[in-house]
Amino acid sequence: QVHLVESGGGLVQPGGSLRLSCAASGSFLSIHLMKWSRQAPGKQRELVASISSSGVTKYADSVKGRFTISRDNAKNTVYLQMSSLKPEDTAVYYCNADILIPGQLDDYWGQGTQVTVSS
Repeated sequence: QVHLVESGGGLVQPGGSLRLSCAASGSFLSIHLMKWSRQAPGKQRELVASISSSGVTKYADSVKGRFTISRDNAKNTVYLQMSSLKPEDTAVYYCNADILIPGQLDDYWGQGTQVTVSS
């Protein structure tokens, strides 16, 4: 069994910062691409950022320059540092990762963490 558990969400004022974490646990061989997505009420899920196992990052245009994705391979953890937050960043944030278990590469998702940007 492989699990991804997010943490770090909460309520923050516009212009503030939050750091999300997502840790993988269980029995697996390696973790490849790790991603953060978000889904606001009434909207489709949106890919926010991704990071490869070698550290190559990509960002949605809506968060470039404000969000930073990083990972600690020793801790099997991916982070999302969010700064200059806007009300439109309010959403449930999900991490997912391509994880290699014996015999196959599967896509695993966390349960999500709520981020609310409001004064």
